[in-house]
Amino acid sequence: MIARPYGDTLDDGAVQFSFTLPVPEGPLGREAARHLVEKWGFDQVDVVHSHALAEDFSFYVAYGRTATGIDLSTIQVEEATGPSVYTMDEANEIVRTRLGRKVVVVGACTGFDAHTVGIDAIMNMKGYDHHFGLERYPEFEAYNLGAQVPNEKLIDFAVKVKADAILISQVVTQKDVHIQNLTQFIEMLQARGLREQFIVLVGGSRIGNKLAVELGFDGGFGKGTFADHVATFIVDRLLEREA
Repeated sequence: MIARPYGDTLDDGAVQFSFTLPVPEGPLGREAARHLVEKWGFDQVDVVHSHALAEDFSFYVAYGRTATGIDLSTIQVEEATGPSVYTMDEANEIVRTRLGRKVVVVGACTGFDAHTVGIDAIMNMKGYDHHFGLERYPEFEAYNLGAQVPNEKLIDFAVKVKADAILISQVVTQKDVHIQNLTQFIEMLQARGLREQFIVLVGGSRIGNKLAVELGFDGGFGKGTFADHVATFIVDRLLEREA
């Protein structure tokens, strides 16, 4: 199946753009915006909105059309969990009957990132979007350390409580600051000989499983994932380790 963007009519190839240019708002800026979108390979370009942001900066909204599509059969999606995801009750039953002990999970938003929305959605008892967080799972012992937690402090706490898994949330990604922080975390674990002791996961709006694995984590969870997915991954990995 070939998929193409569309606006009003299927396969019309219409795409909306929004961007800022370091030029004053006016005829020159609007024409520059139109030429820019054309250089990207789009036809029938129309700049439908512009306004000044500052004396020498302006914002634009434009439309263009493309004949380019993508063959969906050529795409491989790498997800941390497969199509089978345990419900909260299923995960707890497996832990109770097959592991015979509680699963200890420690989570935090590390570095200078102060956005707790991600880690709270996975960890807090109320969870997110009708999916309870790990604190609600009776067979899980979950510790949410909050935001702006230094990597070393998170590792120390995980060692203290004998955690099975460590979860990190990263929301701020400007200039790839999240990659620097996550790389430092893995390097700290390795330097202390602790990397194989924990299941290490990372999540965030711009985090995917492929990036997470490349950085040295066991799995990554991005948009559309909930505590169910994280619990499934942890339970399955623990079963593999204790088989």
